[in-house]
Amino acid sequence: MTLKEKQQEIVEEFAFLEDWEQKYEYIIDLGKELKGLSEEKKIDANLIKGCQSKVWIDAGFKDGKLFFQADSDGILPKGIVSLLVSIYSGHSTQEILDSDFEFISQIGLQEFLSPSRANGLMAMTKQIKFYAVAFQLKK
Repeated sequence: MTLKEKQQEIVEEFAFLEDWEQKYEYIIDLGKELKGLSEEKKIDANLIKGCQSKVWIDAGFKDGKLFFQADSDGILPKGIVSLLVSIYSGHSTQEILDSDFEFISQIGLQEFLSPSRANGLMAMTKQIKFYAVAFQLKK
């Protein structure tokens, strides 16, 4: 499945949820399903700056694709980062660099979040792009 198809699938899933309480529960459920990171990967280099809670994102490169792992000490940020990991893992650096985050606006996620959580979300998306640039340069 392409990255764009994954984004569209998320937009469609959110469209079926009737209100923000259901969307909030959906995001929390995603966080509960996230495998998380081992303690040795919860280091400052993987810590997302600008998040209200602690959020860590780590990336690995295999067979020309980036794979992300993440964790958070907060249940809502953990769900949000889980959503991003599920969308962006398994794609090439170029596909990630060429992508946009329009699906976030389409599902209304930023409007649902407090300003500090919305800043954290933007910091998470920037980190994903940063990893794509970093691994692109290593090729």
